[in-house]
Amino acid sequence: MKALLQRVTQARVDVAGETIGAIDQGLMVLIGIEPQDTQAAADKMLHKLLNYRVFSDADGKINLSLVDVDGGLLLVSQFTLAADTKSGMRPSFSKAAPPALGAELFEYLVSRAKASHSAVETGRFGADMQVHLVNDGPVTFLLET
Repeated sequence: MKALLQRVTQARVDVAGETIGAIDQGLMVLIGIEPQDTQAAADKMLHKLLNYRVFSDADGKINLSLVDVDGGLLLVSQFTLAADTKSGMRPSFSKAAPPALGAELFEYLVSRAKASHSAVETGRFGADMQVHLVNDGPVTFLLET
């Protein structure tokens, strides 16, 4: 499982002109699911997302987690994160999970996130989404399980 997290001052996801998920300060996270991923991988990723230290403390050091700052978490499925880009000029998506598995694990991740954190929003799996964000820093990390 891959997660591209971005520290944001605000982010939202629109589908067909309607905002379906929005947060203020927090993390906007693109989630890529691969065929070998499991619920255990999703649990491990959620732990990282909630506890990875990407926010500045009072001394300006990146030392606080999403939980520490009580920030929002916007989860957006993105199968293109699992693309194979090592050769050629066109990505291969053979390393992405089949849609049924991707949807199942994304929904599992979302349900576990909502049970663990107070401010969780999402995109819509498989939808054509427009993601708007203000990257704070910019701070961006690629996490993998």
